[in-house]
Amino acid sequence: MKHHIGLLVLLASGLTGCQELKPMASDNKHYHAPRPGFATLFNGRDLNGWWGATTEDPRIYLALPPEEFQKTHDASLADINQHWSVQGGELVNDGKGLFLTTEKNYGDFELLVDYKTVPLADSGIYLRGCPQVQIWDYTKAGGKWNLGADKGSGGLWNNSPGAPGKDPLVLADKPFGQWNHVRVVMAGARVWVWLNGKQTVDGAILENYFNRKLPVPAKGPIQLQTHGGEIRWRNLFIREIGSDEADKLLRGTDPKGFKSVFNGKDFTGWAGPLDCCRVTNSAIVWQLKKGGTIYTKEEFTNFVARLEFKLPPGGNNGLAIRYPGAGDTAYVGMCESQVLDDNYERATGSKIDPRQAHGSAYGMVAAQCGYQHPIGEWNYEEVTVNGPTIKVEMNGTVILDADLSKVTEFAGNKKHPGKDRTSGHFGFAGHNDPVMFRNISIKPLN
Repeated sequence: MKHHIGLLVLLASGLTGCQELKPMASDNKHYHAPRPGFATLFNGRDLNGWWGATTEDPRIYLALPPEEFQKTHDASLADINQHWSVQGGELVNDGKGLFLTTEKNYGDFELLVDYKTVPLADSGIYLRGCPQVQIWDYTKAGGKWNLGADKGSGGLWNNSPGAPGKDPLVLADKPFGQWNHVRVVMAGARVWVWLNGKQTVDGAILENYFNRKLPVPAKGPIQLQTHGGEIRWRNLFIREIGSDEADKLLRGTDPKGFKSVFNGKDFTGWAGPLDCCRVTNSAIVWQLKKGGTIYTKEEFTNFVARLEFKLPPGGNNGLAIRYPGAGDTAYVGMCESQVLDDNYERATGSKIDPRQAHGSAYGMVAAQCGYQHPIGEWNYEEVTVNGPTIKVEMNGTVILDADLSKVTEFAGNKKHPGKDRTSGHFGFAGHNDPVMFRNISIKPLN
């Protein structure tokens, strides 16, 4: 699946790829004012806003109580001050010590960084605390061609062998002694990277180095990794990306093979209890205190569905997958892919089984939580159904990847006789809440 950034991020930030940074009024000729919309990560004077961590699972320190985290933070500063310094507006590391780590944690963002390194050095940029956008000696003399250094910097080197993004698309490093410019865009777990104006990663998923069965955290710090030789950094700027921009970026332009199954005006091509819903502002809006399953008249076997949804507090709905046209799709269809407020328990006071959380194959396989946009904002979701498998990617992060043919235990010990269905309708299973859906398209798979 190929994702294209096109001009979306550039237009949203009012930038062009060739726009130059302009020096600000300062005694330091190397320090530049941030571009419009960007915040400064390094002020050109000191290490304010940074602490030290190494290659460690960010979920551990992100889960610490504030008092314990502060102790960890403060204990790292002696090492940071020993190995990091500011020289002429540049961050300088001697090739040793802890990695410089932002005190602030980021979700979706655009990051701009300049770096200059030396032969034999090895480094990288950790995204949300996870390794990494690789930086290293790309020459044969560097001794790491067997590890892929001949392909250059700018790849997601810690991804699995053969995985998208692991190897950079082009060799874009500048010779030693020259500054390199890196641009990184991250939406969900998907990453785009440009090195010196050349794209090296195109929308690849950053794998969780610490536990590849889990996605990367929804938020985490930026880290500047370094070991093996001096590296210098300057002009570090970041722009946080909102949900609307992230959704457009992730969706891009529906490639060949996708077709809209909802015209945004009425329910042409749909069946079921359609009085449960209305069409408002090009969206299907479920009516309060009405339930039932509406579905496409067309049936699908293997397919990819793309859609956007918006939830009210405690909102509950579901995607009907291979629905036969009658009955409860959670049991008689292949599954109901749950659509539920991640804070459902807090909003309603009702306890749920983990296999009922958003993105789950209802009652069969639990999805990962914590990747929804805030209530009231649109979320982008992509669901791939192929044979007995279902994969749910929400807001750029894969939250479910399951083979339902292997499921033998069910919530409440209630059987799912439809889980092995090989075809059926696609639809929505309403549960009395005003959940909204729009931009619904499906691509059949051979």
